[in-house]
Amino acid sequence: MEFIKFDSGLAIFQAMVGGSLDMLAVGAYAANFPANGQGKVFLINSIEYATAQLWVRTDKGINGFADLKGKKISTAIGSTADVFLRTALKANGINPSKDVEIINQRMPDAVSGFIAGAVPAVALWVPFNLAVAKNVPTAKMLVDASAYYPTSAIIGGWVASNEFYAKQPEVMKRVVRAWIAANDCLVSKPDEALAAIQSKQYPEVPLESLKAMYKAAKVFPSSEWSKLYKDGTVDKWLNQVSNFYVEIDAIKNPLPAQKYFDSKLLPSLAGG
Repeated sequence: MEFIKFDSGLAIFQAMVGGSLDMLAVGAYAANFPANGQGKVFLINSIEYATAQLWVRTDKGINGFADLKGKKISTAIGSTADVFLRTALKANGINPSKDVEIINQRMPDAVSGFIAGAVPAVALWVPFNLAVAKNVPTAKMLVDASAYYPTSAIIGGWVASNEFYAKQPEVMKRVVRAWIAANDCLVSKPDEALAAIQSKQYPEVPLESLKAMYKAAKVFPSSEWSKLYKDGTVDKWLNQVSNFYVEIDAIKNPLPAQKYFDSKLLPSLAGG
């Protein structure tokens, strides 16, 4: 494999749709483009359990959800953090479209603006929380995505282009077999696996940050994932996120997950 890094789910899907990629790994966007018929989801990597977080500045008078009304909140619209943010706002009686102003920024810019005091709140994902906690002593986290699990679970995973999925079934099986071994190593030996990932693929990311990201996610052995595939749980989670994209007018008339998620490939190779 040749690995290519992208900064956002939108950018990586645009590359695949344009023919530059055969497959990709992504977060919430796994329920976006494929729900429009652009790509086939064939693996689920993780649940963004506590990865997404809402941080506020108490020095700007924000101490709870009620204080957010009429205020600006920065995030990357369409991202995992955005899905979480709107879920959290609605759960606390705030209309995301009317009661607050959500500012769309790349996550590094959103966090920098929050640290500089340009906005009183930011919905981010780990490990950006480390920079916020370090640079803004008055900042506090109101809530993270774990508060809405499993009813609003946000999952990420692997997607293949329609053409590659259709024409390369044996390669798809090889990728899944390799993923099974890698995933089960990560679950059983996280320190060893994360050190290898950091040194070989993400040398620019401090190991501490990578470990924080892992702790904020929820992962399972491949046999457990297999059960979640077969009982329809993953379909349900994907549909929930697709419905979010409908709410923000990002997609219309999405396909049900059963049409774009291959729930049989992993179980056929992993059991469970």
